[in-house]
Amino acid sequence: MPGINGLELVRQIHEFAPDLPCIVITGFGSPESSVEALKAGAYWYLEKPFDQGHLDVVRRLVEQAIEHGRLKSENRLLQGQLQSRYRFENIIGSSSALRSVLETVSKVALTESTVLITGESGTGKELVARAIHFNSKRADKMFVTVNCGAIPEELLESELFGHVRGAFTNAVANREGRFSVAHEGTIFLDEIGDMSSTLQVKLLRVLQDRTFEPVGSSKTQSVDVRVIAATNQDLEDAIAERRFREDLFYRLNVIPIVVPPLRERQDDIPLLAQHFLDIANEGRGNETVEFSDEVIERMTSFGWPGNVRELENLVERLVTLCSAPEIVASDLPKSLQVSSPPPPTAPQIPPQGLSFRDVVDQFESDLILQALEITHGNKNRAAQLIRMNRTTMLEKMKKKGVKFDGTSRDSIDTDGSAPTRDAGPETGDIPDPQRSH
Repeated sequence: MPGINGLELVRQIHEFAPDLPCIVITGFGSPESSVEALKAGAYWYLEKPFDQGHLDVVRRLVEQAIEHGRLKSENRLLQGQLQSRYRFENIIGSSSALRSVLETVSKVALTESTVLITGESGTGKELVARAIHFNSKRADKMFVTVNCGAIPEELLESELFGHVRGAFTNAVANREGRFSVAHEGTIFLDEIGDMSSTLQVKLLRVLQDRTFEPVGSSKTQSVDVRVIAATNQDLEDAIAERRFREDLFYRLNVIPIVVPPLRERQDDIPLLAQHFLDIANEGRGNETVEFSDEVIERMTSFGWPGNVRELENLVERLVTLCSAPEIVASDLPKSLQVSSPPPPTAPQIPPQGLSFRDVVDQFESDLILQALEITHGNKNRAAQLIRMNRTTMLEKMKKKGVKFDGTSRDSIDTDGSAPTRDAGPETGDIPDPQRSH
């Protein structure tokens, strides 16, 4: 190769096609030249001569190099797709409530600040977290998700920080934790409100010092990672109830982002429904279906206690079960077939007058019962639906003698003494919005 040596050729190939693996074979090998070859981008370095027995080794090495190149290419492609998918303009919606969130996200993405995302279940908190990561300078590094509510407490510490061999029963080898995996990238701690108080202390140290010890080890490790946390709980209530550390809350709540529920984004419902319909139609080939105008109208006026996730699940269900070219109102679950009630009006005052306190108490009781009906007895979601803290709603129910029996809105004990059956597990026609994706 006049005018160029093998190492320079490897460098130029690596610049031109970074996913193309190169194996260097040379008759003038040395430890220094092998290091130089690997630095130049070579996959491996071999010295001549080698006999027939070595050919099988070379063949396996070539197969491994091809697989390595394929994985690098796929990873580069997937990273590009993720960055495209989580661009701000690809988040569906045009409502002012969503645009306000995206304006904050666009500013936060350019910083290294810790972010706390709050909002009801199913509103898209993880989508917001991914948008922050893939629009930041850490976009080419790992985005690691940990659901703190889905992992048992005794395993969560090892999952977050890793462990060393022999740290506990069945710890047969060292294991890297999620914080280590997310080094130079972003770690997303979902359902942070479910984390135990013991782990909250250890997480606080990571946020303060960016250091931790794997389970069973006394060796401190440093990590460069951005932390984004999310919860559907009211952490200030959790602090008051001593379930969440106040100092950890302030460490996490550097940049708060509140994701609005779908009922506050009514303008986005037709756009989201059509988006999910297009996705569901892709699996049907030429047999696509459409929504009737009445279906869109009913969807837009519905409260969606399960938010975007509930809407997505419902659209998938409707498309799967529909055998006609159009989805009509009769295809909807019963909860969406009922017309929206008229807005509440003040009662007429009779000549003899009325008790203002009694009217307000009755109105509050009716409102709580209606929220429990819509959410099939789920008190967390009912409180979210009427924008009330769960503990406040439970106190009002106890004070007013309100009990939900799952069938009637007339379940009010004036003296609070008549027991009624509490709501059991959620049932009904609405797809379960808590189903994981």
